[in-house]
Amino acid sequence: MLPRYTRPQMGKIWSEEHKFATWLQVELAVCEAWTEHGVVSAEDMAKLRRARTPSLERILEIEREIDHDLNAFLMAVVEQLGDESRFLHLGLTSYDVEDTATGIRLRDAADLLLEGIASLSQVLEEAAVVYKDVPQIGRTHGVQAEPITFGYKLLVWVDEMRRNRQRLEAAREHVAVGKISGAVGTHANVPPAIEDRVCVSLGLMVAPTSTQIIQRDRHADFVTTLAVIASSLDKFATEIRNLQRTEVLEVEEPFERGRVGSSAMPHKRNPARCERISGLARLMRSYAQTALENVALWHERDITNSAPERVIFPDSCIILDYMLDLFKRVMADLRVYPENMLRNLNQTRGLVYSEAVLLALINQGLTRQEAYAIVQEHATTAWETGADFGALLKGDPRVTAHLDEEEIDALFDVRHHVRHIETSYKRMGLS
Repeated sequence: MLPRYTRPQMGKIWSEEHKFATWLQVELAVCEAWTEHGVVSAEDMAKLRRARTPSLERILEIEREIDHDLNAFLMAVVEQLGDESRFLHLGLTSYDVEDTATGIRLRDAADLLLEGIASLSQVLEEAAVVYKDVPQIGRTHGVQAEPITFGYKLLVWVDEMRRNRQRLEAAREHVAVGKISGAVGTHANVPPAIEDRVCVSLGLMVAPTSTQIIQRDRHADFVTTLAVIASSLDKFATEIRNLQRTEVLEVEEPFERGRVGSSAMPHKRNPARCERISGLARLMRSYAQTALENVALWHERDITNSAPERVIFPDSCIILDYMLDLFKRVMADLRVYPENMLRNLNQTRGLVYSEAVLLALINQGLTRQEAYAIVQEHATTAWETGADFGALLKGDPRVTAHLDEEEIDALFDVRHHVRHIETSYKRMGLS
């Protein structure tokens, strides 16, 4: 992953140095299990514990000669040891080590991502409460529909992020597994008790069954979950981008003093951070596709999954970690313009209250078809001429025969449309 999008903690998890350190952690855990089973002596185990992760340079030097990274790693470790080195990798296949280590790294990455979700969710919850009663026009198909509040819009995002947290918690459980079962998963040369002991010591669940690898539906579930979360962030960022358009300008992402929006136009204040989030979400969705392709492997395994996983596992975790933090910073300092929201809400001179008028006429005894025709007639006139919708209704005897002016005015009160949103806040525990 490009350093540009890599935050330190997540970057460390996916560094090559940490990968090899985790491989050594797994190898030594297997040796410890063999010691408990009387295969490795206490003296030899004491010597094995002295092994340290070889330098990346040395591992890569060997790999260039033999073209096998796990064996290159083992050969570099063995250089530090004596006869006790014969117990390293005893009864194992490469992916006993690699998949178990991947389970550790995906688990740890998921924990960081869950922290990021919690941090962003807190910012969203606070904003949803602050702006709970700030009127805003709701839009469908990009066209003004009926009033909402800006806080209620954010409350929907809070709910979505809670579901994303639950999705990631479940996906974490599915990938935080290990397997020490040998070349085709039958434990022919390493008994199940070793696998049990190793996974417990590493804080992983045991894959109940495996082949040479842990089955890739688990990993596809994980990467796809990250892509779903990224798509939520894309959705939120796209909304901010739309609301920041000059003609709308209801919100604006932070624009600090000294920041440059365009090399050519000094006035530009572009939603570049939200656009970046949307762009990175496209990458995330492509990683999900690749992870799904990796599920179908030949027989007990082939290595078509190996090369893409070197990209999609670290990149998807690193990118989502970056996106969560970036969007949190956008939301923490988001510029909100309630006066513009109110201006836009009133832009159609009352047309957004047409359904309230329709229902009021129906409640007074008109058929739905009769009421709809009357209201649509005046709505069309108001839309095409810019006339005041309420005034047109008050001048129509077909309306005033059922509703007086005071009743019509009451239907044009934004509070009528948002009077029940408190229920949603209570459901979300934010009342």
